Amino acid sequence: MECSLAGFHKKFPRRLKKYFLIFAFVAVWIIAILYWISPAWFAQTFLNIPAMSVDVAHILRAIMGLDLGFGLFWLCSAFNNRHRNTAVLTTEIFAGGLVTGRLISLLADGWPSPILLVYVALEFLLIPIAVWVFRLPE
Repeated sequence: MECSLAGFHKKFPRRLKKYFLIFAFVAVWIIAILYWISPAWFAQTFLNIPAMSVDVAHILRAIMGLDLGFGLFWLCSAFNNRHRNTAVLTTEIFAGGLVTGRLISLLADGWPSPILLVYVALEFLLIPIAVWVFRLPE
């Protein structure tokens, strides 16, 4: 029993990083798929935009591509020790960049739709969790 606990102690940080990256993949893919299904539906349903221009659809689909790309990197890295820490670090940078842009927009543009306030809160919470996971030993 004692040996298995010692093995768990050594494997726990690696497993936690793996599960964190899988969670990040699932979370970002859900949001990306909502954009992909129909940018117009997403904008109308969650952003109160009754009619969407081609430019807004283009921006949402570009964001979708970015989300899908990072999500795939995170998922692949969950199963690859070599890139796992880099992937966790990119979750910090990804969320930090989003939060920074959203905070600037809050100051410059005012309050957005409620769903975007939920996003900023979740992204803000993700940063210290990602930092903690990143600092776990290999």
